[in-house]
Amino acid sequence: MAAHAANGTDGVGRERFLADAAARGLHVEVVERPAARSLEEAAGILGITPADIVKSLVVKHKDGRFLFALVPGDRQISWPKLRQLVGVNKLSLPPADIAFEATGYERGTITPLGSTSPWPVYADATITGRRISMGAGAHGYSAFVDADALTSALGAVVADISDPM
Repeated sequence: MAAHAANGTDGVGRERFLADAAARGLHVEVVERPAARSLEEAAGILGITPADIVKSLVVKHKDGRFLFALVPGDRQISWPKLRQLVGVNKLSLPPADIAFEATGYERGTITPLGSTSPWPVYADATITGRRISMGAGAHGYSAFVDADALTSALGAVVADISDPM
Protein backbone atom coordinates (compact mmCIF):
# COMPACT_ATOMS: atom_id res chain seq x y z
CA MET A 1 0.00 0.00 0.00
CA ALA A 2 2.67 2.48 0.93
CA ALA A 3 4.31 2.07 -2.46
CA HIS A 4 1.19 3.31 -4.23
CA ALA A 5 0.84 6.27 -1.87
CA ALA A 6 4.49 7.15 -2.37
CA ASN A 7 3.90 7.16 -6.13
CA GLY A 8 1.07 9.63 -5.74
CA THR A 9 -1.61 7.07 -6.59
CA ASP A 10 -3.82 8.37 -3.77
CA GLY A 11 -3.99 11.89 -5.20
CA VAL A 12 -4.66 10.55 -8.69
CA GLY A 13 -7.38 8.25 -7.32
CA ARG A 14 -9.17 11.09 -5.55
CA GLU A 15 -8.95 13.20 -8.72
CA ARG A 16 -10.43 10.34 -10.80
CA PHE A 17 -13.22 9.94 -8.22
CA LEU A 18 -14.08 13.66 -8.26
CA ALA A 19 -13.87 13.96 -12.05
CA ASP A 20 -16.21 11.00 -12.58
CA ALA A 21 -18.69 12.30 -10.00
CA ALA A 22 -18.68 15.73 -11.71
CA ALA A 23 -19.09 14.17 -15.17
CA ARG A 24 -22.17 12.32 -13.89
CA GLY A 25 -23.59 15.49 -12.29
CA LEU A 26 -23.30 13.86 -8.88
CA HIS A 27 -22.76 16.08 -5.84
CA VAL A 28 -20.22 14.56 -3.46
CA GLU A 29 -18.70 16.02 -0.32
CA VAL A 30 -15.17 14.76 0.33
CA VAL A 31 -13.80 15.07 3.84
CA GLU A 32 -10.31 14.39 5.09
CA ARG A 33 -10.13 12.08 8.09
CA PRO A 34 -7.44 10.33 10.11
CA ALA A 35 -6.70 6.69 9.38
CA ALA A 36 -9.04 4.23 11.04
CA ARG A 37 -8.29 0.67 12.09
CA SER A 38 -11.84 -0.53 11.48
CA LEU A 39 -15.08 0.43 9.84
CA GLU A 40 -16.55 1.10 13.29
CA GLU A 41 -13.68 3.46 14.12
CA ALA A 42 -14.12 5.26 10.79
CA ALA A 43 -17.84 5.69 11.53
CA GLY A 44 -16.99 7.17 14.94
CA ILE A 45 -14.51 9.61 13.38
CA LEU A 46 -17.13 10.69 10.83
CA GLY A 47 -19.91 10.93 13.43
CA ILE A 48 -22.14 8.38 11.67
CA THR A 49 -23.16 4.77 12.21
CA PRO A 50 -21.44 1.80 10.54
CA ALA A 51 -24.63 1.30 8.48
CA ASP A 52 -24.04 4.74 6.91
CA ILE A 53 -20.66 3.68 5.52
CA VAL A 54 -21.14 1.76 2.30
CA LYS A 55 -18.43 -0.70 1.37
CA SER A 56 -17.60 -0.83 -2.35
CA LEU A 57 -16.60 -4.44 -2.82
CA VAL A 58 -14.96 -5.76 -5.96
CA VAL A 59 -16.46 -9.12 -6.87
CA LYS A 60 -14.96 -11.44 -9.47
CA HIS A 61 -16.88 -13.70 -11.84
CA LYS A 62 -15.48 -17.14 -12.61
CA ASP A 63 -14.89 -15.91 -16.21
CA GLY A 64 -12.60 -13.08 -15.03
CA ARG A 65 -15.05 -10.17 -15.26
CA PHE A 66 -15.80 -8.03 -12.21
CA LEU A 67 -18.66 -6.13 -10.62
CA PHE A 68 -19.07 -3.76 -7.70
CA ALA A 69 -21.29 -4.67 -4.76
CA LEU A 70 -22.30 -1.73 -2.55
CA VAL A 71 -23.12 -3.02 0.92
CA PRO A 72 -23.72 -1.11 4.19
CA GLY A 73 -21.00 -1.47 6.80
CA ASP A 74 -23.24 -3.35 9.22
CA ARG A 75 -24.14 -5.99 6.62
CA GLN A 76 -22.32 -8.55 4.46
CA ILE A 77 -22.78 -9.81 0.92
CA SER A 78 -25.32 -12.59 0.63
CA TRP A 79 -23.53 -14.77 -1.89
CA PRO A 80 -26.63 -16.82 -2.80
CA LYS A 81 -28.70 -13.66 -3.41
CA LEU A 82 -25.97 -11.97 -5.47
CA ARG A 83 -25.24 -15.11 -7.54
CA GLN A 84 -28.94 -15.51 -8.32
CA LEU A 85 -29.29 -11.84 -9.29
CA VAL A 86 -26.21 -11.91 -11.52
CA GLY A 87 -27.18 -15.30 -12.94
CA VAL A 88 -23.93 -17.13 -12.17
CA ASN A 89 -22.98 -19.99 -9.88
CA LYS A 90 -19.59 -18.69 -8.74
CA LEU A 91 -18.49 -15.28 -7.47
CA SER A 92 -15.59 -14.39 -5.17
CA LEU A 93 -13.70 -11.54 -3.55
CA PRO A 94 -10.34 -11.27 -5.33
CA PRO A 95 -7.05 -10.62 -3.51
CA ALA A 96 -6.15 -6.97 -2.96
CA ASP A 97 -3.70 -6.84 -5.89
CA ILE A 98 -6.33 -8.13 -8.34
CA ALA A 99 -8.91 -5.64 -7.00
CA PHE A 100 -6.34 -2.88 -7.54
CA GLU A 101 -5.69 -4.04 -11.13
CA ALA A 102 -9.45 -4.16 -11.80
CA THR A 103 -10.23 -0.69 -10.42
CA GLY A 104 -7.06 1.35 -9.95
CA TYR A 105 -7.99 1.69 -6.27
CA GLU A 106 -6.50 0.10 -3.16
CA ARG A 107 -8.69 -1.65 -0.62
CA GLY A 108 -10.15 0.91 1.73
CA THR A 109 -10.38 3.49 -1.07
CA ILE A 110 -12.39 1.53 -3.67
CA THR A 111 -15.38 3.18 -5.29
CA PRO A 112 -17.15 2.61 -8.61
CA LEU A 113 -16.71 6.33 -9.34
CA GLY A 114 -13.52 6.81 -11.32
CA SER A 115 -12.70 3.12 -11.50
CA THR A 116 -10.22 2.45 -14.31
CA SER A 117 -12.82 -0.01 -15.68
CA PRO A 118 -16.58 0.70 -15.54
CA TRP A 119 -17.80 -2.57 -14.01
CA PRO A 120 -21.52 -3.14 -13.38
CA VAL A 121 -22.76 -1.98 -9.97
CA TYR A 122 -25.14 -3.85 -7.66
CA ALA A 123 -26.32 -1.89 -4.62
CA ASP A 124 -28.03 -3.32 -1.59
CA ALA A 125 -31.58 -2.01 -1.26
CA THR A 126 -30.98 -0.98 2.36
CA ILE A 127 -28.84 1.99 1.26
CA THR A 128 -31.71 3.73 -0.56
CA GLY A 129 -33.16 6.97 0.74
CA ARG A 130 -30.09 7.85 2.80
CA ARG A 131 -26.99 10.00 2.78
CA ILE A 132 -24.08 7.59 2.83
CA SER A 133 -20.32 7.69 3.17
CA MET A 134 -18.01 5.72 0.88
CA GLY A 135 -14.43 5.52 -0.28
CA ALA A 136 -13.18 8.56 -2.16
CA GLY A 137 -10.34 6.95 -4.11
CA ALA A 138 -7.61 7.81 -1.60
CA HIS A 139 -6.60 6.85 1.91
CA GLY A 140 -7.53 9.45 4.53
CA TYR A 141 -10.64 10.65 2.69
CA SER A 142 -14.32 9.74 2.78
CA ALA A 143 -17.07 10.93 0.50
CA PHE A 144 -20.66 11.72 1.43
CA VAL A 145 -23.32 11.33 -1.24
CA ASP A 146 -27.05 10.79 -1.59
CA ALA A 147 -27.43 7.02 -2.15
CA ASP A 148 -30.35 7.38 -4.57
CA ALA A 149 -28.47 9.91 -6.71
CA LEU A 150 -25.40 7.62 -6.64
CA THR A 151 -27.25 4.49 -7.72
CA SER A 152 -29.05 6.44 -10.44
CA ALA A 153 -25.83 8.04 -11.74
CA LEU A 154 -24.12 4.63 -11.83
CA GLY A 155 -27.07 2.82 -13.41
CA ALA A 156 -26.83 0.41 -10.49
CA VAL A 157 -29.07 -2.59 -10.00
CA VAL A 158 -30.66 -2.01 -6.57
CA ALA A 159 -31.73 -5.23 -4.89
CA ASP A 160 -31.54 -7.30 -1.73
CA ILE A 161 -27.92 -8.55 -1.90
CA SER A 162 -26.94 -8.56 1.76
CA ASP A 163 -27.53 -10.20 5.12
CA PRO A 164 -27.01 -8.87 8.66
CA MET A 165 -23.57 -9.60 10.08
